[in-house]
Amino acid sequence: MNKDSKIYIAGHRGLVGSAILKNLQEKAYNNIVTRTHKELDLTNQVGVENFFKEEKPEYVFLAAAKVGGIVANNRYRADFIYENMMIQNNVIHQSYIHNVKKLLFLGSTCIYPKNAPQPMKEEYLLTDTLEYTNEPYAIAKIAGIKMCESYNLQYGTNFISVMPTNLYGPNDNFDLEKSHVLPALIRKIHLAKLLYEGRNDEVIADLGLNTIEEAKDYLNKFGVFATSVEIWGSGKPKREFLWSEDMADACVFIMENRDFKDLIPSSLWRDAEGKGKGAEIRNTHINIGTGEDISIKELAETVKNIVGFKGELVFNSKKPDGTMRKLTDVSKLNTLGWKHLVELAEGIKKVYEWFLSQKGQG
Repeated sequence: MNKDSKIYIAGHRGLVGSAILKNLQEKAYNNIVTRTHKELDLTNQVGVENFFKEEKPEYVFLAAAKVGGIVANNRYRADFIYENMMIQNNVIHQSYIHNVKKLLFLGSTCIYPKNAPQPMKEEYLLTDTLEYTNEPYAIAKIAGIKMCESYNLQYGTNFISVMPTNLYGPNDNFDLEKSHVLPALIRKIHLAKLLYEGRNDEVIADLGLNTIEEAKDYLNKFGVFATSVEIWGSGKPKREFLWSEDMADACVFIMENRDFKDLIPSSLWRDAEGKGKGAEIRNTHINIGTGEDISIKELAETVKNIVGFKGELVFNSKKPDGTMRKLTDVSKLNTLGWKHLVELAEGIKKVYEWFLSQKGQG
């Protein structure tokens, strides 16, 4: 990419997209195209086609997606598979039709089997059964990987898929029902701290309700009390977390320095003549993570200490744990020349400060 290359970021207001936008701007890229969901519904085939006809982007970061935590993934199964597949199909296909030079598709490490060996290597894709609670979302993302691979092999496009681990950072979703585990913990424990300290006006303002009684009734549904916070599961599952701005840096690094053919053994690429003829080319996606994990219990204790909550953490083992461990093997990424910079405790402090700044609290 050149500094004046026309770059489209799909999903520029989200956690990853906003971080990619910030990274590109800091590196002096000056021809970036964005659209809000109101301006362009990416599930609308005609709308996406017209956008590509009009703007003709040279590079595309496909960071737009419908995302959520274990509750949302399990409850809104149809929405997750439909909306994500529609977004991917439209953007990837129009990128091919309009000769986009390179596209980066962002997936998720939930694509791997529930009981995949740890750490998870790219080659473990499609080797066993998926975790049930996020199966529709995972299948959509697997379809995106295979779509990119297939267009590359049939049409000679340069579409790269990256699979980030659990991400967190500025512009994350802190919704009590629909957010991922880390932002959900931050907001729950923060609200419990406010209750514990008697900062009722701030609780009411945070939730947009009228009285503290209404607020307490609402928070009780999520296990948030003045003296305790309930957390789903046993606390034993281990998860890996990556600072969103590190993720963005990895994405820009790959777009600047690597091509699809760099992800395939040279012998296979040569035999395939660049289009996969006579060769089985698969698992070309790249894991992006830290290669380090932490138990949910340790994570919750870390958040509790950083937030400064004096109450108790209660783990509800009657609720599902999900996959017991999800750690990425990042050796492929490291070999390509990139490694993360921000460690977890530092990142949690930074994202909590950002969260407070948005609430006008401190």
